[in-house]
Parts: sequence; structure tokens; C-alpha cells
Amino acid sequence: MKIRDLSGQIAVITGASSGIGAAAARALVAEGMQVVLAARSVTKLEALAKELGERALAVPTDVGDEAQVRRLFDTVKDRFGGLDLLFNNAGVGYHGPLEHGKTAEWKATIDANLWGVLFCTRAAIPLLRGRPGAMINTVSSVGGRRGIEGWAVYNATKFAVVGMHDALRKELGPEGIRVSLIEPGAVYTDWGYNVPPEQMKARRDSLEALHAEDVAQALVYAFAQPAHVNPQELLILPTRQTAP
Repeated sequence: MKIRDLSGQIAVITGASSGIGAAAARALVAEGMQVVLAARSVTKLEALAKELGERALAVPTDVGDEAQVRRLFDTVKDRFGGLDLLFNNAGVGYHGPLEHGKTAEWKATIDANLWGVLFCTRAAIPLLRGRPGAMINTVSSVGGRRGIEGWAVYNATKFAVVGMHDALRKELGPEGIRVSLIEPGAVYTDWGYNVPPEQMKARRDSLEALHAEDVAQALVYAFAQPAHVNPQELLILPTRQTAP
């Protein structure tokens, strides 16, 4: 398969300390890219940067904090002068009946899944302008297309991200900036609030769930397409997953 040469291009990856974010960082570095790693976990982030070597820069960031996001992208501008790929990957899941939901956990879910995407995307746009093939790629979910019982708050954030990206694609497309979504089904990754690990593992095992590397490969596929090609939405499910 013929794809673009990605050597020397710059990516910001949020939620980079583990799971899909860490897998994406490894995949992009393997393509010769420079990655800026953003996450709240300083120890994990610095360990990954050390593993990846000189092509990785760790910038500890809580994407739900507007000031921290501003510092992240100021660092990118000062260090590299521009940006080719923003990978909005940071996020958490919240499960439970809406009636009994805890406001603090709702807020943390919205901060990571929606405010973080908004803050990072707004800050990235000026740095993406004029870069051939520039892309904003965000991890949404099959839960951004279909409601799932017990996941109303999570669904709300993911439906919002899908709508935002459809509008943003139309806003930025004329400038040559691609806006793309990856919508995975069940994935073996860390999760969020009120989800018993053994329950999630049993479901993932039964579905032969995706691995973080599968999603990272989808990101490389999307970004490496010619600059005039925008893989707008990639819905990726385990073969055995038939619902939702």
C-alpha cells in the first residue's frame, strides 16, 4: 500500500501515557515522526518518552484545564513552529444509571471527553494552517453513534464530539485541514468510573476485543493518506461485536 512519507512531521497525542495513546506514539515514531506526549500521569509519560528517545517530548497536561492546554501548544509552537497532527485521545468512561449519577464523576467525564477536545482543537488550529496533509483526528466511540443503556453521560460526550467534528470538517476543509474520527468498539484499554475491571475483561474476552495497536494502525492509515484524502470516519469493531 502506498502511503505518504511521514518522516519529520509533528504530532501531539493526548492521553499518551497508556493504551491507545501510547500505542499511537510508538506507531508514529516508527514512521519517523516527532511526537509530543500529553497526559496527567507524569511518571508514565516520562517513561514512554524515555522509551521512544529523541523523537518524543513529554509535556504533562490535564486537557480539561484550559491553561495547561495553552501551555502545551505554546511549547509546540516554540519548539517546532507548527503541527501536522493532533490526536485527541484522552478520555474516560462513566457507567451507571443516570438517576444515581455523581456530579463530580459526570464533570470529570465531560472535562476529558469534550472540554479537552475543544480546548486542544482550538489551540491546534493555528499551528496546523499551511501544513500539507494537516489533520485533527479524534477518538470517539461506537457510543458516539448509538446509545448504550447505562452509559448516558458517556454517550452524551461522544455524540457531541461526532457533531462537533462534522461541523469542523466543513469549517476547515476549504483550508486543507482534514478532520477525522476513529470510532472503536470494545478495546482492551484502561477505563474510567464505576466499571468493575472483571466485568469489562469478561466482555472484552467474549468479543475478542480490539487492542490499542489496532486503533493506532487506523490512525496511521488515516493520516498517511494523500493530503486531498480525508478518511472522515473510521468505525472499527471487533468481528464478534454485533451490538450496540
